[in-house]
Amino acid sequence: MAAHPVPDQTPDPNEKLVKVFDSEAESEAMVVKGLLDSAGIDSDLKSGTWVQDTFPGLGGMVILVREEDAEKARQTIAESQQVGAAAEDDDPTEELPAAE
Repeated sequence: MAAHPVPDQTPDPNEKLVKVFDSEAESEAMVVKGLLDSAGIDSDLKSGTWVQDTFPGLGGMVILVREEDAEKARQTIAESQQVGAAAEDDDPTEELPAAE
């Protein structure tokens, strides 16, 4: 049985790419890349040192998307962060009032 190739989900480097996310933590950047991939947005995860010419002073990890996908990507990331913040507000481990 022939293996089916997995489609490459990185934008063509010849296209205009824009930064939509950066993080010092590689794990956080990988989670966001997975979020964008699951939303059908092709993205590229690069080391911040690789893009020093484009974004001077930037370290850590950077996520780049096609210019036409940037707004959708930023919205997807923002919505995810809002859901995460709401989940933190609903912390079941909060201290309960003492019984009298």
